[in-house]
Amino acid sequence: RYSLFYNHLKNIEESEGGLDNFTKSYKTFGVNQLADGGIYCKEWAPGAEAVFLAGDFNGWNPSSHPYKKLEYGKWELFIPPEDGRSPVPHGSKLKVVIRAQNGALLYRISPWARYVVRDEDKVNYDWVHWNPPQSYIHKNPSPKRLKSLRIYESHVGIASPEGKVASYKNFTYNVLPRIKDLGYNCVQLMAIMEHAYYASFGYQVTSFFAASSRYGTPDDLKEMIDVAHSMGITVLLDVVHSHASKNSEDGLNQFDGTDSCFFHSGYRGNHQLWDSRLFDYANWEVLRFLLSNLRMWIEDYRFDGFRFDGVTSMLYHHHGIGTGFSGDYNEYFGLHVDEDALCYLMLANHMINTLHPECITIAEDVSGMPALCRPVAEGGGGFDYRLAMAIPDKWIQIIKELKDEDWNMGNIVHTLTNRRCEEKYIAYAESHDQALVGDKTLAFRLMDAEMYTNMSVLMPLTPVIDRGIQLHKMIRLITHALGGESYLNFMGNEFGHPEWLDFPRIGNNESYHYARRQFNLTEDDLLRYKFLNAFDRDMNKLEERFGWLASPQAYVSEKHESNKVIAFERAGLIFIFNFHPYQSYVDYRVVAFKYKILLDSDAGEYGGHQRLDHNTEYFSEEYPHNYRPHSIMV
Repeated sequence: RYSLFYNHLKNIEESEGGLDNFTKSYKTFGVNQLADGGIYCKEWAPGAEAVFLAGDFNGWNPSSHPYKKLEYGKWELFIPPEDGRSPVPHGSKLKVVIRAQNGALLYRISPWARYVVRDEDKVNYDWVHWNPPQSYIHKNPSPKRLKSLRIYESHVGIASPEGKVASYKNFTYNVLPRIKDLGYNCVQLMAIMEHAYYASFGYQVTSFFAASSRYGTPDDLKEMIDVAHSMGITVLLDVVHSHASKNSEDGLNQFDGTDSCFFHSGYRGNHQLWDSRLFDYANWEVLRFLLSNLRMWIEDYRFDGFRFDGVTSMLYHHHGIGTGFSGDYNEYFGLHVDEDALCYLMLANHMINTLHPECITIAEDVSGMPALCRPVAEGGGGFDYRLAMAIPDKWIQIIKELKDEDWNMGNIVHTLTNRRCEEKYIAYAESHDQALVGDKTLAFRLMDAEMYTNMSVLMPLTPVIDRGIQLHKMIRLITHALGGESYLNFMGNEFGHPEWLDFPRIGNNESYHYARRQFNLTEDDLLRYKFLNAFDRDMNKLEERFGWLASPQAYVSEKHESNKVIAFERAGLIFIFNFHPYQSYVDYRVVAFKYKILLDSDAGEYGGHQRLDHNTEYFSEEYPHNYRPHSIMV
């Protein structure tokens, strides 16, 4: 694998003048403003017979501005300035006109388009030339690379209690302060790359270089990132390079009139479950397109890194469909692995690490590919983190299938600690996947319909709500402290958001009722959501103080099946969990030196029963316990 990567890198050095020059292509491809006011256009359309530029600027004449054909399927066009002014004004609508091999004229959006919009009365998006007289200027430097990542997974469009598509401005001034207050130091933005179908959650990308216009302008997004940086918040982009929308009128599909171009042709170029197109990662121009895309998001918008979606689909020719992964090495090495896709990921991480070493990359891989988060120089994938995707599945399985008294402490600990040495994992109890319609969040699984009737503090605390609130806190804390080297939460789940997430679509009469986040619930002192919100905040603030995510993996001193107790040490702290459904303990011996309560899920401010005295200090005695020389009674 390293040899394949090295050969690609060597070819880039020899034919393109190096990786830096190769990935600057976002500055030349598409339609670009020149310093003298002229316009330079460049496209890659290997299957085209001829290429033209049409738009408002030439009265939509499909043949007045032909491109010149270059080598290797590239085309270019230079339009001189008019009296020192741009011949294509800011805000003009444009189309690349492709004469296909069958003679048909195809009106396409440039794959490199920076801004596309859709009028309310139209189905397809229009390409708009974005060249404002004064672009947004970033004022704040990017935060330094974080040792402990506490990630708030977010979607701009649903980040409001109102039933509408929320804006970048709303996120900037209403949501970022909330994220900061909750103790998260990183926001991961979903659905930013333009996607024609809102309900796709941003995973059916149509314009890879365009920030979604449904939330505002490119400058609005730049301001949002700049304000986040002023708060010390790192901003990651959920990047989708695993597949692309099948749209041809406003997407990449059949751009030059052929079935291939950016994608594999035929069966290999289609994802049978996602109904989308699959990139040909062996193609030189596809590598240019995707690598330049990453660089553009970093350099133009100041994103601090990426969460790569659908990595499992990229890594294997079977795309993970109908395939289980047991950890056997034969599952990760063989002809079923797409070495071209893996090589692209290695190149992407190498480029980011070389040109922007402060940036972070995360792999969404359910397969457990070995060395995915080891340096490229070791033959690894080069990612910094991978998602611990087995953890949320385990919590769902436990809650769905087991009675409380049947919870297996050893199995919980194994799931939370079962990760490869020296590969960093992002632990999470739930993400956006569990919030979507058809699934249930932890809070909904634990409390279900009673969330609608019994979350008021004026109502008696029912057994269902009491159990749900306590387990919600415990599950999140043990996942945070034991499950990885970073932690992730999807917006709203921190306070047990009471409803699922469902985007407007035909099946729900295009309703926005469930495409929102009811942050206002935490601000009502009469509702118990405030308890979960406060616990999540203080949990993050405690990690910020002690840094357990950046500390070595925990030492688990106890996983007692009959007592239902788990105890472990990490970052100088002792974590003790009593998962027993009805048994409390007095003078319970655990391994420790000195003990003072720092965070207690039973505290009154978190909706607990206040059974512990927080002013008491406990000192150890030389009493061996669980293979340690000292212990205390708690």
